[in-house]
This record gives sequence, C-alpha cells and structure tokens, in this order.
Amino acid sequence: MKRMANMTKLFLVALTGISLLLGGCGTKAPTPSEAPKAQKLKVALVIPSTIDDLAWSQSMYEALKKNDKIELVVSERMGKPVDASAAIRQYATQGYDIIIAHGAQYYGILKEITPEFPKITFAYGTGAQSGPNIFAYEPQAQEGAYLMGLMAGKMSKSKIVGIVGPVEAGDAIKYNRGFQQGVLAANANVKLRIAYTGSFGDLVKAAEIAKTHMDAGADILTGSSQQVPGAIKAAAGKPGTYWLSTDMDQSSIAPDTVLAFQTYNWEKIVAKMIELRKSGTIGGQTMSLSFADGTLELKYNPKLVDKIPQDVKDAVEKAKKDIASGALKIDISK
Repeated sequence: MKRMANMTKLFLVALTGISLLLGGCGTKAPTPSEAPKAQKLKVALVIPSTIDDLAWSQSMYEALKKNDKIELVVSERMGKPVDASAAIRQYATQGYDIIIAHGAQYYGILKEITPEFPKITFAYGTGAQSGPNIFAYEPQAQEGAYLMGLMAGKMSKSKIVGIVGPVEAGDAIKYNRGFQQGVLAANANVKLRIAYTGSFGDLVKAAEIAKTHMDAGADILTGSSQQVPGAIKAAAGKPGTYWLSTDMDQSSIAPDTVLAFQTYNWEKIVAKMIELRKSGTIGGQTMSLSFADGTLELKYNPKLVDKIPQDVKDAVEKAKKDIASGALKIDISK
C-alpha cells in the first residue's frame, strides 16, 4: 500500500509538471515596452494683440500651432512693457525652453532679462540685433510691399493710393518704403498718401485714416500691423476700392476687397530655431524672411484674381524673380 501511495504521488507531481509546461507553451510572451516618446519643447509666445487678430500675432500663433514638436502657451494683449516683462520673466522662471516675444518693441525687455537665464532661448522680431541666447527674426517686408506697390501703381484708376501706417518703425517702415518704391516704379504720376495712427492696434483710427484716404480719391489702400482689419472693413464699405495685405491672408475680412497679400512662413523660422537649439546653438543669430528662401510669399485672392490684368501679373512675377535672385534691390534707407 505504501508503495502504491508513493507511486500515486509521483504520478500526480509529474502530471502537474506537464500541465504547467503545456500551459507555459500557450502563454503570450511579454511585449517589449514601447520606446519613450521624445519630450516636447516648452514654448511660450508673448504677443501684443490676440491670437485671432487676423494680422501679425495670429500669423505666428498659427505657425506654432502646426508644430507637433512643442507644447505651446500664449500670453495675449501684452502691449504694455511692464506686462510683457512680467510674462516673459515668469515663463523663464518656469523653465520654458523657447520664449518668443513677437514684436520689435520687446527687444529692450529681452536685453534686460536674458542674462539671468543663459540656458533659455529667447526670440523676437522684427529686429536684427541678436544676443548670446536671443534669436532675432527679420521679415524683408519691403520685398512683397514692392510687388504690391507695382500692382497699385499699375491698377489705380484715380492715380491715388494710400497707406495706413501704425508707427514709423520696424517692419512697418520697411513695408511702407518698399510699397512706395513699387508705386513709383510702376507710375511716377501716381500720388501716394501716407498717414500713421501712432499705434499698432488702433482699429478705429486705422479705419478713420482709410476713410480719409478714400475721401481724397484713393482707390487702392494698404497697411500693416494688427490694426489693419479696421482699415480693411472701412475700405470694404466703398465698392471699387481694393486693399493689399501683409502678414497673412486677410481676404476673409473682406473677400471682395482684399486683392492680394504677402504672407510670412513662420513655420520655417520656428523649425530652424528648434534645430539650432537641439544642436547646442541657443541664440546669436538673425533669421531673415525673404523670397529667396521661400519664407515670404505673395498670393492673390482667388475670388479677385481675374481683376488683375495679365500684364500686371507678368510685371509682378518678373520683379519677384529679380528680387529673389538679387538683381533687384529694394532700398529702404530713404
């Protein structure tokens, strides 16, 4: 009996082992853990107006939104230096990798703050002065402005065109001078009216200046900065008046008025900043936007493109190629 009991125990142990072995053969092997995702860069954007201003601020915001390598936060309506300074400093203290202060007016603030945060990348524009950890970006706004000046000079029926300017500085002054030269190159007999609001964001005053230009006979208008939606709406109130835009496509404001627009390809500028930072360069460079490198583009409003005579399109295209090749230089010193 004892021998029988021992044999039974051995049989049960063997059976258990076989069961475990067979069960193990059917078990799914553990899958290797997924490779950790690359950590996104923390980017802060400080803008003088809003992310939906249909102008300068929105153009940069939309470019950053398209970048899947970053986590983005935004501070809007940072027109006052004290507010902008507080926001920039707060982001730096929180350890953001890149802080973009989108306006020429922010350079003085960055110059003061950046030495305290030597490992953080800061950027601003329009500007040409960089720093050890500051990137500057500088749209050659005069290039597209020259082309639209050509259009205005050739297409104006009243021989009067107008500029609604913000302040005589930065991107705005370059744009205005480029437009002025384009008009003169097209027709020296065209009268150019220029007036400034003294602000980047005064939509009401921009509208008033646009109306004043039109009352004086101007049938083609242009201007820059986040105040121009006010001027565009004013122009739309007078049939037969056209607007030429910069910064971004503003045809949604007035589809029957905005004839053409210069756009800034901020995506390429942002991508370059990110790559430079990854390679160990956290500042010290000025990035130019131009037709030569594809960071500037001139586009026509599809709804109104047939309003532009073919000879005008041909002249614009030739001038664009000459600008890109360097054969045509736009002098903004005067």
